Amino acid sequence: MNTMNELTLNSPLDMHLHLRDEEMLKLVTPLTAETFAGAVIMPNLVPPVDSLRALEEYRYRITEAQGDHVFNPYMTAFFRNYTEDELADLKYEMLGIKLYPAGATTNSEAGVKAIDAVEPTFKMMEEMGIPLMVHGETHGFVMDREKEFLESYEYLAKKFPKLQITMEHITTADAVELLGRYENLRATVTLQHLIITLDDVAGGMLNPHLFCKPIAKRPEDREALLQAALDAHPSLMFGSDSAPHPLSKKECCGCAAGVFTAPLAIARLAQLFDAHGKLGNLQAFISDNAQRLYRITPPEKKVVVRKQAFEVPAAYQGHGQHVVPMHAGEILDWAVTSVS
Repeated sequence: MNTMNELTLNSPLDMHLHLRDEEMLKLVTPLTAETFAGAVIMPNLVPPVDSLRALEEYRYRITEAQGDHVFNPYMTAFFRNYTEDELADLKYEMLGIKLYPAGATTNSEAGVKAIDAVEPTFKMMEEMGIPLMVHGETHGFVMDREKEFLESYEYLAKKFPKLQITMEHITTADAVELLGRYENLRATVTLQHLIITLDDVAGGMLNPHLFCKPIAKRPEDREALLQAALDAHPSLMFGSDSAPHPLSKKECCGCAAGVFTAPLAIARLAQLFDAHGKLGNLQAFISDNAQRLYRITPPEKKVVVRKQAFEVPAAYQGHGQHVVPMHAGEILDWAVTSVS
């Protein structure tokens, strides 16, 4: 039933998610698995997930942590120069390979230093039909890093026209404009980048729980991202980039980058789309586009969201972890009311 006050979502997907490992994994995995049918799991652990054995072991730890929830972790491998045999072994166990420029974000020190140095791996991926997912930032001035990287996206899209390339967690109007130019480019966008600007992070008192990479940009960037999401742009997917860090790593000198949104993402997206009269487009943004672009069929899962008050917890705690979410302690207008 879809009304102005209630919406049933079919198999919602989070196409960019950090679950971390060990005790943090045990805390946060059920918070996604409860309401999402599946999620694309990022591989930037220490050491990174860059072999078949590491991928299988990580997936096992995730499935143990998710409990009885119906949930499919779509695994990814950390980009490096793989051999053809390694890619053949990995292909049917993962959704794609994630490229991080060296040092661009959390646990990315082992990432790529020069795009042209790894082109043989791109070519093999193209030939084998393995998608490429990219954290697209240079090491330039922080507000310009994504915009500067767009040239690399265009270069890859032209040189490898059959390689499916996902621009992860886009944050700029320029990236939205690029989406329409190449058939092999698609993108994910986060909840926070649809709502906040850099002013919300650092315009007054610094809010460490809104600090992430790529950083939030200007109002005109947010508006371009929001309009594309509300219109269910066919090449755009929801990817939370939900990135939990212990409280001690956020409220400190040298604050870690990452916004934790997993437990409230669906309710907050419903509120956002409803506020703009676009509730009917949420299904495409949060599931249908991803299913079509990645040719995946997630588990059957119906999630009902309703227009009613939902107080976001001040923190999520357990397994010795303490994580503060976005909108901590605030009351949202929409809530997840049932999952079947």
